[in-house]
Amino acid sequence: MPNAAAIQMVSGADRDRNLAAAGELIRRAADAGARLVVLPENFAFMGKRESDKLRIAEPDGSGPIQDFLADAAAASKVWLVGGTLPIRGNDRSDRAFATCPVYAEDGARVARFDKIHLFDVSVPDTGEQYKESGSTIPGTEPVVIDTPLGRLGLTVCYDLRFPELYRHLSAAGAELLAVPAAFTAATGRAHWEVLVRARAIENLCYVIAPDQGGRHASGRETHGDSMIVDPWGRVLDRVAAGPGLAMADVDVAGLLRTRERFPALTHRRL
Repeated sequence: MPNAAAIQMVSGADRDRNLAAAGELIRRAADAGARLVVLPENFAFMGKRESDKLRIAEPDGSGPIQDFLADAAAASKVWLVGGTLPIRGNDRSDRAFATCPVYAEDGARVARFDKIHLFDVSVPDTGEQYKESGSTIPGTEPVVIDTPLGRLGLTVCYDLRFPELYRHLSAAGAELLAVPAAFTAATGRAHWEVLVRARAIENLCYVIAPDQGGRHASGRETHGDSMIVDPWGRVLDRVAAGPGLAMADVDVAGLLRTRERFPALTHRRL
């Protein structure tokens, strides 16, 4: 029976509707046997402009989105990685952290990770331009936590392009890596699967990578192809487009056997 799930969504600008959709997918994952469920980036809100999220930003520890995540984890008795939501910072009112919280099966929050690398780019060939730093405060601290399935390292979307972060997580004992994302359609077609599988192979880790997958209120199109990848780089399950679940069995004992037979992590020289 699969014990991990990556939830794919096509979130819009109606927070309550998004939460209802996420709740149904969490229940479906739990009913199918998942103990660890990971939501995509911006699961609760994707507005027409990047700065729109500031309208629904919450203080750390309380608010409709955080309450929903705690209640959903407890109701379904799963460990829940809450994609991202905007959490207010102290430096100024026009920016918020892109926070990835984790809730245990009793609804208690056990970790908070703030997205470190921000998407300030012009996408080649499409003309799309993004400046995430205009409304987002970058995080600074990598996070690895213990879960019932193994040691989990937290990352978000654009973090996927920075392998040094994943080496840090691996050195801290990560056996699983979560990558909630909202990859653009163009960058996703070019790089998503390659990067997800590379992070699994390089670090001999499972990667649980839920993506947004469709067209949003802003007209932006996200790539989808949410997947779970094993430490050998095999895609165990995936969702092409639209809302859905990728589910797989995470076997940390098997992962450790793979690392013993193929000890690349102990061969590093730099």
